[in-house]
Amino acid sequence: MTGSIAYQAVDEKRQQLEELSLAIWNTPEGGYHEYNAQKWTAELLEKNGFAVELGAGGVPTSIKASWGSGHPVIGFLGEYDALPGLSQALGTTQQAIEGQLYGQGCGHNLLGVGHVGAVLGMQAEMEARKLPGTIVYFGCPAEELLTGKAFMARGHAFDGLDCAIAFHPGTANAVTMGNSLALNSAKFHFHGITAHAGGDPHNGRSALDALELMNVGANYLREHVTSDVRIHYVTTEGGTAPNIVPDHATVWYYVRAPRRQTVDEVYARLVKVAEGAAHMTETQLEIEFLGGCYDTLNNGVLVELVHRCMEQTPQEPWTDEELAFAKALDETKPQQYAAALESCGLPQGTHLHTGVLPIGQEGDFGSTDVGDVCYICPTVTFNTACENIGAPGHSWQITSCAGSSLGQKGMVYAAKVMARFGLEIIEDPQLLAAAKAEFAEKTGGQPYQCPIPAQVKVPQ
Repeated sequence: MTGSIAYQAVDEKRQQLEELSLAIWNTPEGGYHEYNAQKWTAELLEKNGFAVELGAGGVPTSIKASWGSGHPVIGFLGEYDALPGLSQALGTTQQAIEGQLYGQGCGHNLLGVGHVGAVLGMQAEMEARKLPGTIVYFGCPAEELLTGKAFMARGHAFDGLDCAIAFHPGTANAVTMGNSLALNSAKFHFHGITAHAGGDPHNGRSALDALELMNVGANYLREHVTSDVRIHYVTTEGGTAPNIVPDHATVWYYVRAPRRQTVDEVYARLVKVAEGAAHMTETQLEIEFLGGCYDTLNNGVLVELVHRCMEQTPQEPWTDEELAFAKALDETKPQQYAAALESCGLPQGTHLHTGVLPIGQEGDFGSTDVGDVCYICPTVTFNTACENIGAPGHSWQITSCAGSSLGQKGMVYAAKVMARFGLEIIEDPQLLAAAKAEFAEKTGGQPYQCPIPAQVKVPQ
């Protein structure tokens, strides 16, 4: 049976996979600083015969690890960065770990290692059955900053892929045709003239005034964009004291939309708003473009294949202890829990998902830099249940689950699903041909263009 050798190999490597996942969970690192995660992941892959390249695409903390030869060339998109402010001890009450500034509040310790498990499982079955093809593990930094894969793509790390797959920890086992949003990220710095706010305010030119006027203009702009556009911001610097006219102020904006072209259009209008605010206040504007990403473009052929692989891959049952753990977490967010049950169509009392939901059609208003790979080759993303049903996104509850047996079980299941997916691509060339035809139709044959200009450097 397709996948049986791969499943066994994942089980045999399980202890190593879980140890790596927990090591990354215990040592959370922010975007572009994932030095330990990169090192430990690369060591495991190299130990298993993969040719490992560090710094792929010019991104220092990335990995490109290859095994096999010829086509198809299948990419597995791992991540391992953490989120600021989401440090959390393993447990059912919120408790940050002292001195830990980051936490795995999106489960990327599971995400990165799940893809390692997939390629190791595939490797075992390809060797045993003498199957052709190349499998490539990508360690992709800074997904939470939504730029890591775009920088890697700009550096041609993903060139030559026939298709790619990405798993993400979730509250349910599911795959969808729905897309996430494209995005631009930029900081707007206003430079003015300082003065005594009481004694000689007429000599000052307030950078904070400019920032606030930009925000007012941006909020008026919302009325004149389509309802699926998202514009949000945070002030990162606004002055030091009320009696000093601020000579420097900074606001950080995200612009999101369902298509890359719409993001570019709305962002250009936002820049005009900022320029107008600078003119009104006689301040100077400096724009620091941080990067951007594409919307996702799930491939229907690959979505159906993943869904079938999920249904055919055995799932481990949840223990009574795991169910009690999830129930306690759901009780911390009762409204979120109720909404999650309704959206998934699950009965009251379900705290951990078992089975596979029907293929979804709705997208969401989040973003991921997996979208950039979606415009380079046919790509599919899916979720497995790694956390309690009611876990809010980017939360301490997810951090806790990512360090528990809940997360580990979901990770191992995902690894087996992806291994089977890759093997079926190799066994049936018509699947890949159909996926490529759909990709060509959806992209109109247009080549990928990185949204990050060459002059924008990779953050250090």
